[in-house]
Amino acid sequence: MSGQDLNADTIVEFIADIFERRGAESYLGEPVTMSEHMLQGAWFAEQDGAPDELVAAALLHDIGHYTSEFGTYSPEDVEDKHHDEAGGEVLAPFFPPVIVECVRLHVAAKRYLCATDPSYFGKLSQASVHTLSLQGGPMSVDEVAEFRKNPFHEEAVRVRIWDESGKIANMKTRTFRDYVPLLQRVVRDFRDRA
Repeated sequence: MSGQDLNADTIVEFIADIFERRGAESYLGEPVTMSEHMLQGAWFAEQDGAPDELVAAALLHDIGHYTSEFGTYSPEDVEDKHHDEAGGEVLAPFFPPVIVECVRLHVAAKRYLCATDPSYFGKLSQASVHTLSLQGGPMSVDEVAEFRKNPFHEEAVRVRIWDESGKIANMKTRTFRDYVPLLQRVVRDFRDRA
């Protein structure tokens, strides 16, 4: 399916196809695959009683690793690949702003948490510490103030916390196909409100 064929009726199946074809790829040197990581994020969101839109955001937060024109991450990288922006761009025409912004801001949320929560940095995996350095490190005071102006910054922080938790080897979760009805509902509701 090409990008020209994407619409509200096809986007979820397009993403499902990506998960099925590329989900087994290694996730940043972590003990989980890309799909395991994102599915764990969604599972943690569900365990926290998050609404459907935040479960979807947690599930899709790293979709930009598959779609970024800069390629996938490698531990040898010396610059950021901007997967956050790439993911937000792919989702923006089809998903509500809260999901798009959570995807777009999940890297910024890591930088924000490292600047505002003294204990957060210690929770980062080695790969997250490395990518933090590529992504600009902890936010400055001005960057923190600017981040807080985004109406979805609190939701993005929640997604980031689930993101960081989703690195557990051999954890049982739902499959991507289990989330297809939720994603279709979120896309349909957004289309109907537009």
